[in-house]
Amino acid sequence: MTSQTTNRFRTTIIPPFLVMFGVLALWELGVLLFNPPPFILPAPSSILAAFFANLGELFLYGFNTFREAFFGFLIGCSAGIIGAMIVARSETLSAVLLPFAVASNSIPIVAMAPLTIVWFGIDEGSKIAIVAIMCFFPTLVSTVRGLRAASPDALALMHSYAANDWQIFAKLRMPTALPFVFNAFRVCATLSMIGAIVAEFFGGSVKFLGVYIKTEANILRTTNAWAAILVACIYGLAFYLAIVAVERWVMPWYKDSSEE
Repeated sequence: MTSQTTNRFRTTIIPPFLVMFGVLALWELGVLLFNPPPFILPAPSSILAAFFANLGELFLYGFNTFREAFFGFLIGCSAGIIGAMIVARSETLSAVLLPFAVASNSIPIVAMAPLTIVWFGIDEGSKIAIVAIMCFFPTLVSTVRGLRAASPDALALMHSYAANDWQIFAKLRMPTALPFVFNAFRVCATLSMIGAIVAEFFGGSVKFLGVYIKTEANILRTTNAWAAILVACIYGLAFYLAIVAVERWVMPWYKDSSEE
C-alpha cells in the first residue's frame, strides 16, 4: 500500500467509521440509561439482532425495492442524457427548459407518488416512474452544463481541423461532460432508493422494503422497521459505490488529477 493510498484511507475511510461507531455507542448508552419503550427507540443491539433474525427475508425485500430503483435510475438517467443532448444544442431551448427542469426538481416526491399510482397502477410500474422522474431532472441539468463546459480554445482548435459536429461531441464535449454526468449519477443513486421506498409507502406488495417498514411501524414492531432501514442503507451504499467504481474505470484521468 503506497503512502498516498494510506493517507487517503486515514482521511476518507477511518473518520466516517469512527463517527458511526461513536453515534451507535451513544445511542446504545442512551437507551440503557433512559430506558425508553422499545417501540419508540430500540437499542442498536436489538436492531442488529432483528437484522440477523430476518436476514434472508429483508435482503429479498431489499432486492425487490432495489430492482425498482435500478430500472427507474436507468430510465430517468438515460432520458436525462438524451434530453440534454437536444437542449444543449439550442440556446432558446436551454433558456426555456432549464428553469422548468430546476423548478420541477424541487417538487416533493410525496406529492407525485399518488399521481403515478393513478397513472401506472399500484404495482412496480408506479415506483419505477417515480424514481425515473427523480433521476431525470438532475441528470438533464448536470449534463447540459457539462456539454457546455468545453473550453472555447479547444472548440476553436477542433474547428480549425475541420471537425464535424459528431467529432466535436465525441472527442470534446462528451469527455468534458463526463464528470458532470457521473456527479448526477452519484446523486441519483441515493435518490433512487429513497424514491422507491417513499413510493412504496402508498401501497403495494408487502415483499418490498417501503411496505414492510410501514407495516411493521404501524403495529409498533419498530425494531424490525429499523432493521429494514439498515438493509435499505446497505443497498443504497452499494449502489453508490458501484457508480463510483464505474466512474473511476471510465474516467481514470479525472480520478488521478483530483487525487494529486
